[in-house]
Amino acid sequence: MSARKRISAEQRKENRKEVSFAVLKNVPSSPRKMRYVADMVRGMEVFRALGVLKFSNKDASGKIEKLLLSAIANWEQKNERKAETGELYIKTISVDEGASLKRLRPAPQGRGYRIRKRSNHVTIVVDTLKKEEQVQN
Repeated sequence: MSARKRISAEQRKENRKEVSFAVLKNVPSSPRKMRYVADMVRGMEVFRALGVLKFSNKDASGKIEKLLLSAIANWEQKNERKAETGELYIKTISVDEGASLKRLRPAPQGRGYRIRKRSNHVTIVVDTLKKEEQVQN
């Protein structure tokens, strides 16, 4: 590895230490269904978002709720204190496409129709509101 690459890799590592996030990979539902739930909570305060996810009747909301709890726990671990109401918010939430299982279903006249069983990856980044206000001032 060259020196330039090593320096940029170390900078990325340092930047990642300051950010609290959680990643969920290979969720067996389509990214479109998961993005619908992610759009409901994007930019919300975390405890309000947990309430929205708790009472949503979508299957994906349970998975995002569990992931959000993990992101909150990661933030608490890094900052060595408990999160207070109104302090944390969801900075970014992204849903990316994962691997697709390709299957064949029998069709008339000896044909086969392709079935794609999609999966997705979800990433949640939480941050404090105070840090954003200091940057703006």
